[in-house]
Amino acid sequence: MKKSLVLGFVLSLSSLCFAGQKSYDVIFSAPATVGGVKLAAGEYKVKVDGANAIFTDAHSLKSVSTAVKVETAAKKFQYTAVDATKDGAGDKVNAIELGGSTTKLEFAK
Repeated sequence: MKKSLVLGFVLSLSSLCFAGQKSYDVIFSAPATVGGVKLAAGEYKVKVDGANAIFTDAHSLKSVSTAVKVETAAKKFQYTAVDATKDGAGDKVNAIELGGSTTKLEFAK
């Protein structure tokens, strides 16, 4: 009985370690430049790892990383929103507000 209690505690503690990083869905309707990285139009999952934003293509599962400045807003963003400007045939992403969180990702201009 004591072994199963300890095992249960260890398993629940290890699951907390893996649940730390949340990813957010972002869709680019045109090719986009994020930081120094060019992304094709499509659906991506973005997660923050320290000073880097990692974009993973939802279909090919290929990941790219770029430097990011993480800011904290006073209140939670209701939706995930991309702030971008037109740049030739594509878009240049300036910032992404992550819905359901107070996190705003700022990319080098």
